[in-house]
Amino acid sequence: MDEKSPSRKGPDFCSLRYGLALIMHFSNFTMITQRVSLSIAIIAMVNSTQRASPSNASFEDPLADTLSNPSKPIKELNTRASVYQWSPETQGIIFSSINYGIILTLIPSGYLAGIFGAKQMLGAGLLISSLLTLFTPLAADFGVILVIIIRTFQGMAQGMAWTGQFTIWAKWAPPLERSKLTSIAGSGAAFGSFFILCVGGLISQALGWPFIFYIFGSIGCVCCLLWFTVIYDDPSHHPCISAREKEYIVSSLAHQSSSPRRSVPIKAMVRCLPLWAIFTGFFSHFWLCTIIITYLPTYISTVLHVNIRDSGVLSSLPFIAASSCTILGGQLADFLLSRSLLRLITVRKLFSSLGLLLPSLCAVALPFVASSYVTTIILLILIPGTSNLCDSGFIINTLDVAPRYASFLMGISRGFGLIAGIVSSTATGFLISQDSETGWRNVFFLSAAVNMLGLVFYLTFGQAEIQDWAKERTLTRL
Repeated sequence: MDEKSPSRKGPDFCSLRYGLALIMHFSNFTMITQRVSLSIAIIAMVNSTQRASPSNASFEDPLADTLSNPSKPIKELNTRASVYQWSPETQGIIFSSINYGIILTLIPSGYLAGIFGAKQMLGAGLLISSLLTLFTPLAADFGVILVIIIRTFQGMAQGMAWTGQFTIWAKWAPPLERSKLTSIAGSGAAFGSFFILCVGGLISQALGWPFIFYIFGSIGCVCCLLWFTVIYDDPSHHPCISAREKEYIVSSLAHQSSSPRRSVPIKAMVRCLPLWAIFTGFFSHFWLCTIIITYLPTYISTVLHVNIRDSGVLSSLPFIAASSCTILGGQLADFLLSRSLLRLITVRKLFSSLGLLLPSLCAVALPFVASSYVTTIILLILIPGTSNLCDSGFIINTLDVAPRYASFLMGISRGFGLIAGIVSSTATGFLISQDSETGWRNVFFLSAAVNMLGLVFYLTFGQAEIQDWAKERTLTRL
């Protein structure tokens, strides 16, 4: 009898699957920096202290300015390339356009990734997003309409890249390592948010705001080159994978379908309560996360009365905590599974509970500790950090209940999350515009209520077994 069994473990951190996780971490890092770049650059792009013309933009001539004032620092000239007359309402449309683009492609890209291959879908999405990032400064000079179009197409490209990841993990991630691998990859988004908030302002001040787009767009192109060279859709076809690792991955996924599918069982999905449990989890999770990402600098500035420089640094701290908690949560989840300490569904519900309950408690406590600077900062750091424990819960639950359709279902799940983000951002703006103190309190209380509703629904209906409609049907021909 062959002594090799599915339980025999392949190499860990020196393996290709962990290299894939690191490359995907870099890809997520790149995409989030490209997405947030405009949020940093727009401060200089619409600087009202500079002279503007009635047209779309005003341009300062660096050469003429240098001749008239030779002592003026070059870095000051670099930051004054152009100023655009964009109202706050226009800026809001520009910011939201990328979300609409992501929503448009989440479902079709997830379906197409399962048919044509996630490598091509993700790589193409990242490449298009990077090229559009490089083109953004030029587009701004042509007018706000072109910027909105660029951002919308960039959202569509990133939607292709986000959903394609789970098709790859359905073939590369052994069941006992899914939390660990996906958490390493997913933490790139949190680390990217931290990084761009830290260095974006420095780049704008030293080189000029266009270089924010040039630098991170170029990084994305380099990442694409690495992606298309190293990554394969299936470990069985990778030329550099070791026989031991290939056997381990293939044998651990032997019970899952590897045959291509021609149709999606939409009716069965609509009637599946475990799927709706995942969707409600995404809705609740993204509700509070979007508020933190969008309004954290505003909250720190208005409530704690912190200057812009310190506000940027403080706003970046929660995201490094989120990145750390994502990785540590994945490690702990897989440890519990590999030692058979808890069942799979117990692990998923445990981390979902921690990821929805803990940030809700922190959010509810915030209005009552506003007078304490240190306590408020600690709670603001804990909210996204503890919230990312969901990455080992319902976030990857589609890989458990329907691995054949993981990418397609991830597209739908993220669609629910993006809808929650749009609604929560709008509701927050309305509430804090009425009265700042009571408005923030209502924002946090409402967020906690949404989280609790999503948690109760997931704990009631969540499952971790492959659903009947997601299993491979074996056809017998006579």
